[in-house]
Amino acid sequence: MKKTLLLILSLMLVVSMLAGCNSGNKASSTATPSANFGSNTDFKVGMVTDAGTIDDKSFNQGTWEGIVKAGKDFGIETKYLKPDGTTQAEYLTEIGNLYDAGFKFIVTPGFKFETTIFEAQTKYPDAKFVLIDGYPHSGDYAPVVADNTVSVFFAEHESGFYAGLATALQLKTGEVGFIGGMEIPAVQKFNWGFQQGIAYANDKYSTTITMNPENFIYEGSFNNVAGGQQLAASMYDKGVNAIFCAAGGVGVGAINEAKQRAGNGEKVWIIGVDVDQYPEGIYEGTKSIILTSAMKFLDKSSYDMILDETYDNFPGGQTLLFDSSNDGVGIPKENPNLDADVVTKVNEAFALVKDGTIIVSSEQGSLIK
Repeated sequence: MKKTLLLILSLMLVVSMLAGCNSGNKASSTATPSANFGSNTDFKVGMVTDAGTIDDKSFNQGTWEGIVKAGKDFGIETKYLKPDGTTQAEYLTEIGNLYDAGFKFIVTPGFKFETTIFEAQTKYPDAKFVLIDGYPHSGDYAPVVADNTVSVFFAEHESGFYAGLATALQLKTGEVGFIGGMEIPAVQKFNWGFQQGIAYANDKYSTTITMNPENFIYEGSFNNVAGGQQLAASMYDKGVNAIFCAAGGVGVGAINEAKQRAGNGEKVWIIGVDVDQYPEGIYEGTKSIILTSAMKFLDKSSYDMILDETYDNFPGGQTLLFDSSNDGVGIPKENPNLDADVVTKVNEAFALVKDGTIIVSSEQGSLIK
């Protein structure tokens, strides 16, 4: 029997038109990675980075790692360029530089490339574009995914759900919080899924994790490191034990605060986002304050799109969704701070989400189970 577990959520938010694009086609590659890949390898793959570096432990790095792996597996030349800034003109300059150098399969990570790819897909009709976590539009948010472009989205709510479930099962009792960056659908869905995971554990496994609405907040940016540290300090001072951060550089500030406190003997945690942030939380040489991470398998998405191209099966004109059904989201395969039985229970929940027994809401609302 399915029943609805109503969640008490802290922030009444309205999902913008961006959320609608996340219900696109299910992503699936033509074949599994092997020596038996397609015969079309006569193309070069380029990437234009967003703000930050290629080793940012986040969107840039995750996307690039998939490109590098594909390049090695398929014998394809790869290259990335970092713009001088984050304007559309600066993004287009680097896309043009890649194109002129023969890199006509171009991957861009993040919603900030939306208007850039809208222009580029027309300006360079013989190039192919992969836009991760966004869709091309002219500035009016009306999606225009051309035949030479594919938009890739992720089920952040499902990833957040697994992280919330793992957090509750590991801590068993205490209080959790959330620090988001910009209040956009992808970040909101991490928040909503995380709260559903906590509530699911409290209901099914009798954990007693509390969620105070004042500790579920959005900083408003992705680069205010100092602001993130201040927000985390305030939460920890109020008794919060673990904070889920979906906030880019703001989250880095929270990680720094947690590391300082852990070094002084406090038992505090951070739940990472997008990639496995365990290494970023290391202090005193071997310990880490990263309990687990709500992951989008960014490397899988960039890799799979290149793999499809080797089969001349690029899904141009489509909006793809990477979720539990195609192993596009989850928590890290290795979680040193989680007990084995916790990982087992999360894996059990993953299987139930994957087969549709558990439905994690992509909006502020309820979990159906």
